[in-house]
Amino acid sequence: MYSMISREPTIERLATARQLLLEPFGLDETHLSRALAEIRSHQVDDADLYFQYTRAEGWSLEEGIVKTGSFSIDQGVGVRAVSGEKTAFAYSDDISEASLLDAARTVRSISAASQTRRVKAGASKIAQSRSLYPSLDPIGTLDSTAKVELLGKVEKLARAKDPRIVQVMAGLASEYDVVLVARADGTLAADVRPLVRLSVTVIAEQKGRREVGSSGGGGRFGLAYFSDEQISQYVDEAVHAALVNLDSRPAPAGVMTVVLGSGWPGVLFHEAVGHGLEGDFNRKGSSAFSGRIGQRVAAKGVTVLDDGTIADRRGSLNVDDEGHVSQSNMLIEDGILKGYIQDSMNARLMGVKPTGNGRRESYAHIPMPRMTNTYMLGGDKDPQEIIGSIKKGLYATNFGGGQVDITSGKFVFSASEAYWVENGKIQYPVKGATIIGSGPESLKHISMIGNDMRLDSGVGTCGKEGQSVPVGVGQPTLRIDGLTVGGTA
Repeated sequence: MYSMISREPTIERLATARQLLLEPFGLDETHLSRALAEIRSHQVDDADLYFQYTRAEGWSLEEGIVKTGSFSIDQGVGVRAVSGEKTAFAYSDDISEASLLDAARTVRSISAASQTRRVKAGASKIAQSRSLYPSLDPIGTLDSTAKVELLGKVEKLARAKDPRIVQVMAGLASEYDVVLVARADGTLAADVRPLVRLSVTVIAEQKGRREVGSSGGGGRFGLAYFSDEQISQYVDEAVHAALVNLDSRPAPAGVMTVVLGSGWPGVLFHEAVGHGLEGDFNRKGSSAFSGRIGQRVAAKGVTVLDDGTIADRRGSLNVDDEGHVSQSNMLIEDGILKGYIQDSMNARLMGVKPTGNGRRESYAHIPMPRMTNTYMLGGDKDPQEIIGSIKKGLYATNFGGGQVDITSGKFVFSASEAYWVENGKIQYPVKGATIIGSGPESLKHISMIGNDMRLDSGVGTCGKEGQSVPVGVGQPTLRIDGLTVGGTA
């Protein structure tokens, strides 16, 4: 007789992490304590060990054929000591007691007795964590044949939509990520993070003109999420975008009213506002929002959150990469700046608590304050009413890339799908519209907020100081007055 004993999810994840990251290398918690004690033998403010095991798989289709399939396994450990605002970091893809102690001795040398205190070792304790997504390996949720068939289905559907579709590219990516964090104070935390994504890009051709459209989505779950209905939706969106762009005209330029659609256009706020609210920039005084907590930074009605606790979302985490439980953080409430997002080092130096936003790309990178799912709450206006309010201006429903200067808050964004509007009526699609503005300024010029807040479909990746992490964005339809549009007309 066998009986199944179900364990509490936090304990279950810790067991998985031990099984993958410690036991095969003859390690247990005593070895981790020994390495941390080695670092603490010099005076440091903080220290941690970050073990990671990542299994990733990708398939891509082009010209009707699944051309590439990739599979990789990566594992290693990052060892960090923090003294004041200095960080010493060493990492190794060899997980062993020898390399752990070697890395610990390497990083402990940063301490400067004059400016630091000893970190007290606490009794070993398991960190609090959430249960926001299943602890499964998404790679095994569909067999290889089914994955190839799924991509073939995308190709077939897209070509059947319209004879002008001349090329279809699709990609399916799955990742199984297991992390274990051991902190100097004795805290132990683990997470098991599935992540999947399906992307669709089509090229439409008409009278010698070619235009691109793309779509896709995903999150922290298995591949069964990509049902026929879901695939069909992505294909519809990609084909629609390409065909709209075939009819687009050059975008007018100048200072004008811009209405942003709901969902993915929230990437503009992620860049223009979110980065400026990260703790490191504010501690150093280099953000346009530095020292402004409690002040009005946006129009009334503007409420912005960074929330790592939304179930199954691409940007969500059960615990962050420093072992802190993820949180929902109010950044701006009704136009008033309420707080910044923090990792442990910047929180300590600013005299506040960490907010569950310490994130790193991998064991080979140091953590820093990063966004999770950043979005603006909805208001009370009907989206049609907002579009109807434009005398002359731009309605942008989708964006490509963008960038921001944190110190000045200035941003540049390219709209991948946008329309020219006159007297409240959409006239025609436009191409080549670039939106230029200042994050802090544009917040003050939000004049209408839609009641249609939604999050993006699960495609966001954020880059900062050479590190990429998965994120989510979202917003309702918004009217912003007086933005500069760099056009092609």
